[in-house]
Amino acid sequence: MRAVVRIALLSLFLAAYAAAQSLSPESPATIGPGKPLLFDRVIANQKKNEAALDVYERLERLEIRKSASEPAPTTVKIARVIPSGTGMDHIPVGPDGQPTDAAAYRVALEQLEKALALAAEDGDSQHDAMAKFAKRKKERSDMIEATRNAFLFTFATREPRGDRMLSKYVMEPNPAFKPTSRFTAVYTKVHGFVWIDEASGELARIEGDVTEDISVGLFLGKIYKGSHFMQERYEIFPGLWMASFSQYDFDGRKLFSSFSIHERTFYSNYRYIGPPKEALSAIRAELGRSELSKPGPDPADH
Repeated sequence: MRAVVRIALLSLFLAAYAAAQSLSPESPATIGPGKPLLFDRVIANQKKNEAALDVYERLERLEIRKSASEPAPTTVKIARVIPSGTGMDHIPVGPDGQPTDAAAYRVALEQLEKALALAAEDGDSQHDAMAKFAKRKKERSDMIEATRNAFLFTFATREPRGDRMLSKYVMEPNPAFKPTSRFTAVYTKVHGFVWIDEASGELARIEGDVTEDISVGLFLGKIYKGSHFMQERYEIFPGLWMASFSQYDFDGRKLFSSFSIHERTFYSNYRYIGPPKEALSAIRAELGRSELSKPGPDPADH
């Protein structure tokens, strides 16, 4: 069920994320871009930021709570998150980002090494995995495209954040929007806000609430009305904006069993590691591999 719920959460994030790509303060409410130049700039920036996720590693601190009001998390998971060519590897580490179990950490790096070696080959053995990865990326793109007409926006105010000024907009479902899939149907049940850094043409913050129960998992489950999500984004490197914090507070059910997801994730230590071939070299160097001792893919994995 958790995987299904995360797909729904992704849809909600994409709704707000793509909504921010068609805003203009001079237009009180709009469906399409009011400023073509700003629109083009934000689109280009978002594509660049999304693509960067495939070549940047990061540190994630996941805090899990039993309820949104619980002051302290019941569980904390910290992981080094590294692109594997067909997804992301989460390798557990300590609060300082260093391994707590050197042997287990090395095993995880060796498994990542094998995955990167296969991805770097781009051969028949990786065809299915690469195809699934490409499909997921296309689905994300399609959902973003669908949100262009899914919302109406009203300029609310400008708010300072540090030395920057953000433009805040109310995001409401467009009653004329016709969903084309169960994922885009989510957009009709989301209300929220987006904050744009217009000086850079970047999305800085998104926040939203579920206004009606949302069916997920082929209608075998629901995310309940009142569920909440948000994400903060900052300029991590010049011209590159990444998530620094996200929060999910979702309640729902699957069949006759209820579930509750209350997670806060902090993202830090972004570092360029490159596409599979570059990442493979970096991981092999970290493992202390010499050119002559680099292992090939494990035949058992084929």
